[in-house]
Amino acid sequence: MSMQWALRGILFCTVALFAQSPVAQQAAPQPQTAAGMETPWDIAPVLLAISGHATRLLAALDRFDANAWLEKGASPTYAEQLQSCKEQVKAVADTSKALARNPEQLAASLELLIRVQGLDTVLASLEEAIRKYQDPARAQDLVRIEAENGSNRDRFQQYLISLAADREHALQVMDKEAQRCRGLLALPPPKTGKKK
Repeated sequence: MSMQWALRGILFCTVALFAQSPVAQQAAPQPQTAAGMETPWDIAPVLLAISGHATRLLAALDRFDANAWLEKGASPTYAEQLQSCKEQVKAVADTSKALARNPEQLAASLELLIRVQGLDTVLASLEEAIRKYQDPARAQDLVRIEAENGSNRDRFQQYLISLAADREHALQVMDKEAQRCRGLLALPPPKTGKKK
């Protein structure tokens, strides 16, 4: 008899957890989730715009010749930074394009945001090298191209913060429900009026 109650308790908990799972919540699409989080189809064009911007930035970086900088006395570090920056920009373009197909991937979104923020630092150093060893006007052009992506980057960052908060809340709800179910399973079975 107690085995039957235990199985009923497990079944109840399973149903309750399934009802709380993100999969069940995603089945009924809503225009916006809690706290104004953008929907995946709203953020996908932003990710495609980030990819397009990265492609334009890569084309701009390809026009610079680090060897000419070295001939003018620049540190070899600038050449390494230029190459590294090109690789990072290509990775941003590819990652953001892939992420646009499934924007709710938290790990890939974090990776993209970290890459984009890292690029800002490297680009500032490269702009200094271009200004000093090539042409100040071309350095300013690179600054202008870099700034074009500011609103998309900020919007994606806000989406990522909201996504992380939403996932954290979902995990808290699932944990609370699991604790409640464990408590139900730990209770002794109710006594029946029948005696053997």
